[in-house]
Amino acid sequence: MDRIHFHQKISRENTASVKWDRTREVFGRSDVLPMWVADMDFQPPEEVKKAIEGRIAHGVYGYTFAPDSTADSIGQWLYMRHGWKINNEWILYSTGVVPSIATAIQAFTEKEDKVMLQSPVYTPFFEMIKQNGRKVVNSQLKLENGRYEIDFADFEDKLKEGVKLFLLCNPHNPGGRMWTEEELRKIGELCIKYNCLILSDEIHSDLIYKGHKHYPIASMDSRFADITVTCIAPTKTWNLAGIQASAAIISNKKLRKAFQAEQHKQGFFTLSAFGIIGMEAAYRHGEEWLNSLMDYLNENKRTAAEFIGEYLPDIRLIEPDGTYLLWLDCRGLGLSDAELRQSLLEKGKLALEPGPKYGPGGEGFVRMNIACPHEVLAEGLERLKRAFE
Repeated sequence: MDRIHFHQKISRENTASVKWDRTREVFGRSDVLPMWVADMDFQPPEEVKKAIEGRIAHGVYGYTFAPDSTADSIGQWLYMRHGWKINNEWILYSTGVVPSIATAIQAFTEKEDKVMLQSPVYTPFFEMIKQNGRKVVNSQLKLENGRYEIDFADFEDKLKEGVKLFLLCNPHNPGGRMWTEEELRKIGELCIKYNCLILSDEIHSDLIYKGHKHYPIASMDSRFADITVTCIAPTKTWNLAGIQASAAIISNKKLRKAFQAEQHKQGFFTLSAFGIIGMEAAYRHGEEWLNSLMDYLNENKRTAAEFIGEYLPDIRLIEPDGTYLLWLDCRGLGLSDAELRQSLLEKGKLALEPGPKYGPGGEGFVRMNIACPHEVLAEGLERLKRAFE
């Protein structure tokens, strides 16, 4: 697409950007290249921008609701992209996947109940469990031959402890692992066996590299769908995090009503006008842009892998199946996490996410966001090299 210029550098400074304008607060200095927060430095599709601009031009921003056309766009996208046929009535809206995780925890569990995750994993999984007064149960992933695997013996042992809700990250963040159909079926069968609900965070499910496939666990078996809340959003896919829009797909009517009742307790009823418009436009018109994006990201991934292989042999890249995140195993450097952070910030002037944030198994790792122009990635890789020279 000639009109898509992912290589264009667009300044995000002084736009209240978390990634670019909060480095001093988070890292203690502002002279670093930020490659940490999981959003992209690219503009969304022109159709999305025009849809939002058209709504702005109308000039009246009163109370709004998500029309049937928004639900239609979600259903059409899921069927086209992932072969999952859903009903519009299964869709509930939320301002984000993290709020949906909190809502599910409140709706389906009680104080001191056990909620399971698989570390290393997205930090808010831990935070939402703890902040809502539930107990974290961790079935840690195993890193074998550079690829994360599920320890199903441990997974089942933990379910036996009376886990009420399992938080599944598919694709996996930070490792970029796509869970296979076989693995997901094992998860589903075990959760049914031990009467455990599933919340499947599938926010990265559209960011898949060629040769890999995403399987929504709820699409694989009606029994799995009956115990699953699936969370999706256009925000990672088309860089729209700031519009605060996501969807929870729940086919089980009883679970859906419980989830919705909890939302109403919190005073939540719908999305913003711009969230609704942006979401629908992205799902209707974003395919061509997304295909071009994945080609661009694949080039970035290949560039990073070649650079690290040549200049940083003590760092091992965990090859991702999806997402725009690189999980870097820095244990070969022989440094503590504090020393890694110091070298990155002081010598490399590079801001990456520290691995320990992702729980047990994250020690000695860092996460790098490569959703940026080639030129910025090249600078980031040079800074990574400089940090450990």
